[in-house]
Amino acid sequence: MPPSPAAQSESAQGRGAPGTRAQRKGAPVRPGAGRTSPGRNAPRKGKSTAKSAKKRRRRTLRQIARGVRRRARRAAGRVRRLWRRSLQLRVVTSTLVISIVVVAVLGVFLMQSITTTMIDARIRAGLAEAQANVATAVGHLTAQPGEAAKQSSTRQGDAPVLPSDPVEVAANALANRASDRYNVIILSETDVGKDYVTGDIDPRSLPPRMRKQVQKITPGDPPQRLTTPLYYENSAAAVPGLVIGHRVEGPPGRTYEIYHFFPLREEEETLALVRQMVVAVGAVLVLLLAAIASLVTRQVVIPVRLARQAAERLAAGNLEERLKVRGEDDLARLGTSFNDMASNLAQKIRQLEELSQVQRQFVSDVSHELRTPLTTVRMAADLLYEAREDFDPAVRRSAELMQNQLERFEAMLNDLLEISRHDAGAATLVADTVDMRDVVLRAVGDSQALAEKHSTRIELRLPSEPCMAEVDTRRVERILRNLLFNAIEHGEGKDIIVTLGADRDAVAVAVRDHGVGLKPGEENLVFDRFWRADPSRKRTIGGTGLGLAISREDAMLHGGWLQAWGAPGEGAQFRLSLPRVAGAELRGSPLPLVPPEVEMRRTWRGHASVTSSIGGAGPATASGTAAGTGSGTVSGAAKGSGNGSAPASGNGPAAEAAAGAGATTGTAGDSGAGVTPDSGAAGAPRTEAAARDAEVRDGGGGDADR
Repeated sequence: MPPSPAAQSESAQGRGAPGTRAQRKGAPVRPGAGRTSPGRNAPRKGKSTAKSAKKRRRRTLRQIARGVRRRARRAAGRVRRLWRRSLQLRVVTSTLVISIVVVAVLGVFLMQSITTTMIDARIRAGLAEAQANVATAVGHLTAQPGEAAKQSSTRQGDAPVLPSDPVEVAANALANRASDRYNVIILSETDVGKDYVTGDIDPRSLPPRMRKQVQKITPGDPPQRLTTPLYYENSAAAVPGLVIGHRVEGPPGRTYEIYHFFPLREEEETLALVRQMVVAVGAVLVLLLAAIASLVTRQVVIPVRLARQAAERLAAGNLEERLKVRGEDDLARLGTSFNDMASNLAQKIRQLEELSQVQRQFVSDVSHELRTPLTTVRMAADLLYEAREDFDPAVRRSAELMQNQLERFEAMLNDLLEISRHDAGAATLVADTVDMRDVVLRAVGDSQALAEKHSTRIELRLPSEPCMAEVDTRRVERILRNLLFNAIEHGEGKDIIVTLGADRDAVAVAVRDHGVGLKPGEENLVFDRFWRADPSRKRTIGGTGLGLAISREDAMLHGGWLQAWGAPGEGAQFRLSLPRVAGAELRGSPLPLVPPEVEMRRTWRGHASVTSSIGGAGPATASGTAAGTGSGTVSGAAKGSGNGSAPASGNGPAAEAAAGAGATTGTAGDSGAGVTPDSGAAGAPRTEAAARDAEVRDGGGGDADR
C-alpha cells in the first residue's frame, strides 16, 4: 500500500529538507518542520559574533602591547647606547643624582631643625602663659564667693553682681585673657556638670589619654603637654595644636583640671612656606650643579673627543693628522704628546715601508735573476739524470742528488716569487664557479703517490650535493696539496681524513691527521715563514718552509680563513673556509675547527658521506660517475671493495669501470647523501715523477715544518 500523506509528511519532516514531495502534494506540515527557523540560530550567531569580537579585541590588545614593548625596547636601547658612548652624559647624570640626594638630605635636616625650633619656642611660650593663667584661676577658685564675684565684676568693668560660682568666675577671667589666641576648658573632678569651655573649641579636641595623664599627677606638679589636632565648632577641618593640662585644688575637697588649647596654625603656615622655599632653592641648586658639571665636563670632553677623532684618522692611514695645542695645561701636554707619537709612528712606518719595499724588490730581483742560470743548470742536470745508468755508482748517485736539489731549489724560487707577489699586493684572484668536490679530489689525487710512499690512507668525507663556489682553482688546489703533504709528513703513517662541508654562505675543507700534533700556541706559529716546531726533525718530503705561509695568503686573498688546531698526541686539523661568492664577507665556517671526536669525546657520527681510501701501484681511470655513500678502498694493484650505494652511469652495469692495473667495485645498498664524481683524477695514483712535477709547479712539497 502507498504511504499515507501523514507518513509522507513525517518522512519529509524527518529528513528536514525544504520543499519535499509531501509538501508539494499539500500534506500537512508541523510548524518548524523542514528548514531550521532563523530564530533558533539567532542566539547562537550572536554568541559566535560576540566571541569573534572578543578575540579581535584581544588580538588588537596583544598587537598594541607588542608594539609598546617594541618601542620601549628600542628607546631603552638608544638610551643604553647613548649612556655607553657619552662621557659627558654619565658625568652630568652622576652629578645630578648625587646633588639630588645631598640636597634632599640637607633639606630634610633643615626642615626638622626649623620645625623643632619653632615647636619648642611655641611650647615654652604656651607653658609660660598657661602657668600664669593657672595661677589666676587658682586665685578665683580658692576665693570666697563674694570676693570672687567682686573680682570678676571689677575685671569686667561692670556693676557688682551677686555672688557667683568660682569656676564660672575663673573661666570668664581666663576667657578675657585668652581672647582668640587660645581656648580653655575647666573640668571639675568632684562636681558633675561644673565644666566650662571658653571660645568655640570642641571638647573632643581633648584626647582621653591626655586626661588620664593629667588625672595621674598631683596638684602642683609640672603640667602635661601633647600636640594633637584641634577641632572647632564652626569648622570641620582639624588644626594642629598644643594641649597643656594642669591639675589644681580649689576649695577643700574639690579638684579641677585646666586645659589650654593653643592652635599651631601660624607655625604650620610658616613651616609650609619654609618647605616650599627649601624645595625651590634645592631644585635651583641641583640644576645649577648639573649645569656646572656639564660645563666643566665639556671643557675636558671636547679635547678628548678631538684626540679620539684624530687617533681614528691616524689609524685609518692619515699619517699627517695632528692636534691643535692651546695653553700649557694637562690637556695641552696630552695634545703635544699625541703629536709627537704620531710623528714618530709616521716616521717608523715610512722606514718600515721603505725597508719592506727594498726587501721585496731584492727577493723579486734575485728570484728572477736566478731563473736564467737555473734553467741552464736544470737542462744539464736533466741530461745527466737521463744518462745516469751509464755512470759508475758514485757519479749516478751525484746526478740523482743534483736532480733532487735542483727541484727543491726551483720550488724555493717559485715560493719566493709567490710570497713576494703577496707582499707587494700584486697577487690577483682568477675566480671561477667550480664544484669544490672536484677540487678536493684532484688535490687528493696529486698527493696519492706521496701517501703510498708513507703508507698513509686518505679518507674522504664529501657531501652528496654539489658544493659550488667562486674560487681560484689553482690557488685552492695548492692550499689543499700543502695541507695534505703536511699531514702526510707529520701523520706518522696514520689515516688522514679530508672533510668537505658547505652551507648557504661558505664552504670549508678540513684536513685531519693523527700524528704528533701541535703544542699550545703553535697553531698560530705554524703559518709563519720558515718556522719549524722541531728544528732537529729531518724532513722526509723536502719543502721550503713557505708552503703554509703561502696557503694562508691565498686563503686571505679569497676573503677566507686558514686555521689550525692541534694537541700533543692527538694530531692536528687544518681548516680552510671560503665564501661561496668571491668578495663576500665570511661570517662563519660550516665545519668545526676542533674535531668532534676530540671536542665531544665520542665517536663522530656525521651526515652521509663518502669515505674513500685510494691506493695502487699503477694508474687507474674510471669511465663512469659513481654516486652514493659508504666507503671504498683500493689496495695496491688489486681491486677495491666498498659498502654503501654506488649507482653509476658508465659504459657497463658496474658501478665504476677502470682501465689499468687496478679496478674499483661497489655494492649497492642504502642510498645516501654522498657523491663521488670519479673522472680519473680522484682515484688515479700518479707516478713519483708526476708528483714531484706537481710539487715544483705549485709551491713545493708542502710545508712540512711542524
